[in-house]
Amino acid sequence: MNADAPQMAAAKISLRDVAKSFGPKKVLQGIDLDVAPGESMVVIGGSGSGKSVLLKCILGLMAPNRGSIRVDGEETVDFNDRSRARVMRKFGMLFQGGALFDSLRVWENVAFGPIQSDGMRPEQAREVAIAKLGAVGLGPEIGELFPSELSGGMQKRVALARAIAREPEIIFFDEPTTGLDPIMADVINDLIVKCVSDLGATAVSITHDMASARKIGHRIGMLYEGRLIWQGPVADIDHSGNAHVDQFIHGRAEGPIRMQVRKF
Repeated sequence: MNADAPQMAAAKISLRDVAKSFGPKKVLQGIDLDVAPGESMVVIGGSGSGKSVLLKCILGLMAPNRGSIRVDGEETVDFNDRSRARVMRKFGMLFQGGALFDSLRVWENVAFGPIQSDGMRPEQAREVAIAKLGAVGLGPEIGELFPSELSGGMQKRVALARAIAREPEIIFFDEPTTGLDPIMADVINDLIVKCVSDLGATAVSITHDMASARKIGHRIGMLYEGRLIWQGPVADIDHSGNAHVDQFIHGRAEGPIRMQVRKF
C-alpha cells in the first residue's frame, strides 16, 4: 500500500486465543491479532487454512469455541442481537463472488444497505449509490443496468461501491481479486486502496493473491493449519525467515507445505 502504515494505537480489532473447531477438525487454534485504526491487514494462506472461518468469527457470523474478539475495545463474543446489530453498523463487506442481487438494478444493489438498514428514502439512497459508483469509476448510467449486463470486473466494482455505501469504519475483503484477469485485478486493488484511504477505514482482507496482498496491505499475516505462523509489515515478507511463508509467497511445490495429491 502506498501510504505508510499507521502507528499502532489502541486496536480497532483485537483477537486473543481465538479457536474454532468443527467436530474433531481444529480450524483455528489460538489466534492473536491486533489491527490498528486505519490499518490494512491482509491474511494470506492456502485453501483450508482457516482464512474464511477467521473472517466469519470477526464478523460475528460464527461463534468461536474460545477466545476474545474486541472491536473498539468492546467484547463481541456472545453479544445479544441488539448489540451485534450496533457493532455491525461499523462494518462493510466485499464478498468473494460479489454477491449482487440479480433482480435489482445496480443502483438498488449499492443502495440496499442505506435503504434496508438505515431507513433512507429511495430517492436519497439513489443519490448516495450514484456517488459511490462514481468513486469506483462507474458512471450514473451503469446504475440503471442489472448485474447480468456487466462484466466480471464491473460487477466487482459495483460490489465495492456497495461495501462503502454506508461509509463503514471497518471493511472486510474476501478474496477481492478472485476470477479477475491480472489487469482488472490491479484496477480493483488500486480502487480498494483509494476507497479505504478516502474513508479512513480499517481493512481486513483474506487472499491467496500475493500481488493483491502486497498492494492493499500495510501488514500481512500468514495462516497455516489454523495458526498465524508469521505477521509483519508488507516490506518484511520477502525476508520473513519462515520457510512456510517463503514457499507460499513464491508458489513453490517443494517445501514444508505439502499438498495432498492422489497419484494415479
